[in-house]
Amino acid sequence: MTNAITFKILEDIARDLSGDKISFPTFLDITFQVRSALKDENLNVEKLSKLVGAEPLMSAKIIRMANSVALNPSGREVADVKSAIVRVGMEAVRTVSFAVAMEQLLKSKQMQPFEGISQRLWEHTAHVAALCRVLARRLAKINGDEAMFAGLVHDIGVFYLMSRAAGFPEMIADKAALYDLLVGWHDNIGHALLSALGLPESVLVAVQEHETDREIKDIKTLPDVLYVANKIANRAASWRDPEFDAGVDTSMLETIFDPEMLAEIIDESEEEVHSLKAALGT
Repeated sequence: MTNAITFKILEDIARDLSGDKISFPTFLDITFQVRSALKDENLNVEKLSKLVGAEPLMSAKIIRMANSVALNPSGREVADVKSAIVRVGMEAVRTVSFAVAMEQLLKSKQMQPFEGISQRLWEHTAHVAALCRVLARRLAKINGDEAMFAGLVHDIGVFYLMSRAAGFPEMIADKAALYDLLVGWHDNIGHALLSALGLPESVLVAVQEHETDREIKDIKTLPDVLYVANKIANRAASWRDPEFDAGVDTSMLETIFDPEMLAEIIDESEEEVHSLKAALGT
């Protein structure tokens, strides 16, 4: 019976994400609006601030981010959405919109049966996002903000699958089947969802390949950064339950880093985790 439910969930998702009129999950409503706005060539800060200002939670998080230590070294606080967007940049609004969407989903009534996974998943997500920023800056020499964004959305497929599984009591009761669904399908489902949202190809590839085991000698690209960040985060902040999952093999980290360098990266990322949580108010 559970296999039939798994097939039903995947079939419904495939139908929703493959048609001309895509049916996005309701928790992504604000993200979809931001995505549409950012595609407008005539978009300016004035227009974007009006959109953000209509969503109280998002407004609060944008202002909080603008006043965070990382973005406000002078200590001059801003109190309005327009000034906050000017400080953080328009692309940061996209990051915050996803953070708001995932936080709202995790706090929703439908996700209560998955509370344990949800808490671990958000903690894992924060660590991966922070590690992506550190690795991008220190080793890959690529855009740290884009890398952090990829880390933030890399497991969105898990969030989405849980939101769909919540409608099936049999799946909620069968934790082993639920884990098989989440672990086996989250990367491809996440890729499909983000593709439908029109995200850049670099992010799509990184998300789809973030758990595809491969040899990496030098960290140069966004997929490299996300793959390695996910490996590191799985050592201390995995969302998986060891009762149902063997866990992620992280031995490849020893082929890239010496113990001292890995410790430095982890320490630096811990500061980023605290900064990210403070900025997003989580």
